[in-house]
Amino acid sequence: MGVTPFCGKKNPRPAIAKPTRPAPAHTPTRADDIKRRIRKLKSLEVTIRFGGRQSAGAPLVWDRLFDLRESPLGKAEYTLAALAAMSREAYRRVTEQFFALVYYELYRENGIIFAQTYDPALLSQLGLPFGADEQDVKRRFRALAKQRHPDAGGSAEQFIELMKVYEKLIKG
Repeated sequence: MGVTPFCGKKNPRPAIAKPTRPAPAHTPTRADDIKRRIRKLKSLEVTIRFGGRQSAGAPLVWDRLFDLRESPLGKAEYTLAALAAMSREAYRRVTEQFFALVYYELYRENGIIFAQTYDPALLSQLGLPFGADEQDVKRRFRALAKQRHPDAGGSAEQFIELMKVYEKLIKG
């Protein structure tokens, strides 16, 4: 039986319903996607720092930054809920922070720290990017010191903490 070409007339054949796939038992959510991506970061850290095998007793940067439990313990900087609520740009900055800290730890553990390499965690406390140089650190410190100095209306505790961070950065 041959197929007749369509000649502008209505198709005499009834429409055949396409079979549909059953819905998966669990539809992945944004939180599931984030969990998967963040867990992948953990395996990348182990590969980068330890060659694929985690050294016993060596703390991971991942553990300091992320807590993916439903009820977080409050020790990590970023919880699953906070990550899920972030914009793409904020999430990108978090991953940049993660990799900066991982490579800083790798270099520190292997004695490859250069004179101009600053601890990314301390730089982030000052609100500086991870590649900041000495001039950036000094400029930012001066601006924050003007804001946080007790004579300018800041608190003494904040100023003392700023001084400690600056001293750690400059004196190493």
